[in-house]
Amino acid sequence: MDPATNRGGTEIERLIPDPSTLDEAALVATEAFVDDPFFCFLSPNERIRRRGLRIYFRAGVAHLGERGHLLGARHDGRLVGIAAFVRPGGYPLPVGVQLRQTASAFWGLAPRPLALVHGSMFLLAMDRAHPRERHWYLELLAVHPDAQRRGHGGALQAQVYAEADAEQLPSYLETQKEENLAYYRRFGYELVKELRPVRHGPPLWTMRREPKG
Repeated sequence: MDPATNRGGTEIERLIPDPSTLDEAALVATEAFVDDPFFCFLSPNERIRRRGLRIYFRAGVAHLGERGHLLGARHDGRLVGIAAFVRPGGYPLPVGVQLRQTASAFWGLAPRPLALVHGSMFLLAMDRAHPRERHWYLELLAVHPDAQRRGHGGALQAQVYAEADAEQLPSYLETQKEENLAYYRRFGYELVKELRPVRHGPPLWTMRREPKG
């Protein structure tokens, strides 16, 4: 996808995951998710949580490889939002990639080993609930807090959903915030399941978007 959708100085573009872009993407995702109930549960200390999120998100984006479809929203040259999709047929990721992602999570969460146990329980529940037919998987959508509610999230998703509709393929995601359910319904998603893999832990919701047309 070539740079497009110029909206008051903002462009939606296909991102190449070079080291500089990965650093930018990790910063955006960290700021977007630092107060997320799931990550607060895993790592209550904000300083440690920020460190872990930077490591986790950087590695997650880097390891998507050719299976990934990474888009960014830049406003006046600054990356303010990212969307990481897994292409149809790309899930589950290869075992080697999953192991590298797990290793990154370990280094990010090592100061609180119990978080690794709980995190693994969430990941296992997510994998069990994940559809196995061909689909687009929105693995990550993040907009920096100071750029939210300006349409960046919708613009980052739009081109992929147009392609999914043309291919007549569903789309799928998970979210840890209940208020996001209404947000994603605006794009055609409906709730599939509520997951509670850890006792006393926060819930996780899965959502699915059927193709239009």
